[in-house]
Amino acid sequence: MSRAAWHGTRIILEQVSAESVDIYDFIIQVHTWCSGDWERLSGKLACDDNEVQYFLEYGSTFLSNVGNYYGSGDQKIVPKFSADFLAALSTLSEALSALHDKIATSIFSRPPFSLGFPGKQSQSAYYPGTQLISKEEIALVSQALQERSVFPENTRLRKSFIEKTPLFEVLQASVENEACSLEFVLPESKGIIRIIRGDYSASLKLICAELEKASKHSSTRQQGFLEQYISSFRTGSLHTYRDSQRSWIKDKSPRVENIFGFVEPYRDPFGSRAEFEGLVAISDATETRVLGQLVAKSDIFIRRLPWATPASTENGGKGPFEKALFEPPDFTSVHTLAYCSSIIFAGINLPNYNDIRQDCGFKNIIIANRMSAESSKDSINPFVDIVDAAIFQKHKYPVYYWWVVLHELLGHGTGKMMVEEKPEEYNFDFQNRPINPLTGDPITSWYKPGQTWTGQFGDLATTVDECRAELVGAYLMDDLELLALLGFSEGGDINPRDRKGVKSSRILSLSITDKNKVTYNMYLQLAVDGLRGLQNFNIDDAKWGQAHSRAHFAILKYLLLKGDGFMEIDFDPSQERLTVRVDRERIVSHGKPAMGKMLLELHIFRCTADVAACRLYYEEISKVDGRYLEWREVVLKNSEPKWVFSQANTFVDGDEVVLREYPPTPSGVIQSWVERAV
Repeated sequence: MSRAAWHGTRIILEQVSAESVDIYDFIIQVHTWCSGDWERLSGKLACDDNEVQYFLEYGSTFLSNVGNYYGSGDQKIVPKFSADFLAALSTLSEALSALHDKIATSIFSRPPFSLGFPGKQSQSAYYPGTQLISKEEIALVSQALQERSVFPENTRLRKSFIEKTPLFEVLQASVENEACSLEFVLPESKGIIRIIRGDYSASLKLICAELEKASKHSSTRQQGFLEQYISSFRTGSLHTYRDSQRSWIKDKSPRVENIFGFVEPYRDPFGSRAEFEGLVAISDATETRVLGQLVAKSDIFIRRLPWATPASTENGGKGPFEKALFEPPDFTSVHTLAYCSSIIFAGINLPNYNDIRQDCGFKNIIIANRMSAESSKDSINPFVDIVDAAIFQKHKYPVYYWWVVLHELLGHGTGKMMVEEKPEEYNFDFQNRPINPLTGDPITSWYKPGQTWTGQFGDLATTVDECRAELVGAYLMDDLELLALLGFSEGGDINPRDRKGVKSSRILSLSITDKNKVTYNMYLQLAVDGLRGLQNFNIDDAKWGQAHSRAHFAILKYLLLKGDGFMEIDFDPSQERLTVRVDRERIVSHGKPAMGKMLLELHIFRCTADVAACRLYYEEISKVDGRYLEWREVVLKNSEPKWVFSQANTFVDGDEVVLREYPPTPSGVIQSWVERAV
């Protein structure tokens, strides 16, 4: 399974940029030449030792992000070493010389500054080729594919011309190659669409081979979805992949958890094409039991969200914009063995198909060894006042942990989409349409047959969904019953009641102060994350580079504008200092109502497919101008180093599986990737 995950590397590289595969090969070839003896490299080239260190730093950062753009933020990773040093490296072998010719310019060039719609300032390998494609053309092709039930997640879109007629080639990921599996003309002769199978064929063939081997050692249930993975990867059928997700959901609390496929659409500027991801993890039974206690009582807390109607008997007090039955999902705490992705998430909620989520359910996964990295941070946050620094430092990790848990379970796990499933067949009472709590009138919009959340909301879908999920988690973090369930006590420490062996959990063994301090810390965290998010806003093209960062800033800006002064940011230009101020006496009276209103607005936009209102609202609340641009400069000067993760490898030695770990250093990270041999 781990080998299958790592074989996704070259798919991700191709999805990031045209030069990423060649840069990857260059880094591996340099290591091959010196066998990891970096001092030998310095001696051979007679170069400054700093140049070699810069190469190690670039190489490890590139590999950890699986490409030359940061997984978090999407800004280009530009080397500190010189072009002369790169040229000197190319003299070490013929292979390096050939690769140097391909990357000598692109590795350093800016623009492009970031990932985004292809243009002067940004680029996207989801839209390869020399002909620039417009947003309108992408939307036109997307609509045509949707009408033919062709899902976009495992595709790229390349524009060219046949004489003067635009040709849009849909490159579909599959082992099988087919030059033209489908071709049709767009309305009004606006172009020709041609579907070509076989994108990433070589990598997918290797993945399928490893999954076949793994299937022989899997349970009957796991064999079912592994076979569906393999079939989907071979043929390119996302209908088969969707079936695999239905099967995967039923594999409750497995000892070995996995995620495979074209999963997250964060990096597609249009918001529909997804990056490949491979994850293999081992379940932590103790911490999973703790999460199970929260899952069992989820319905209680859903009735306390802003769209619930507790005074009414309608839908059990949850209101019309919530599912009638909250099917308790699988919620597992795991330790990853292999996580091949451009960004290592702390929590995951899948699948991303809303119809499957509503009909079949979903899974929540907490990545415990990713979460633990947060607990190792010991630096004082520059945006927190010195009088709050101690309390913030003490409680930021447990607050962050449970915020992520609530984000995944109740943030991504709640809500009912208003859908016209077939012509004149609805999943709501059309004759007595639900009342929109924002207008007081019956709803006027819903999802039409074949329409999806991501398809309708496009580039807004992921960031609005993350914003809504973050708000749900934060909104509930002052609930006394919930905090008691999570282990926080009114008096100070973890509740000593028997947890059937769970009390020893590392997460819950922390000493926590009272509920008010936990809640206060949550609002400090919201403001800090909002400021931090500004570093992922690209001023060159006025675009956000990361869905979560945009969401965090939108929350901060909304609370500043609508919270009646309960939260403020002190800005001292002379000292280049930003300081978060939260009036703890007004959190309940002003902070939570403002947060609840924002959460309700986003929830209703999403449930009713009100794209126009959502776009107008969200683009304004996440707009960076005026004082926020000044704040951004201070944030950049106080930016933390980006994470670089060192992951283990597994090898078969005779009849035994050997786990090999590597030091968390630049050379250790590079060594780990060399030994993956992908």
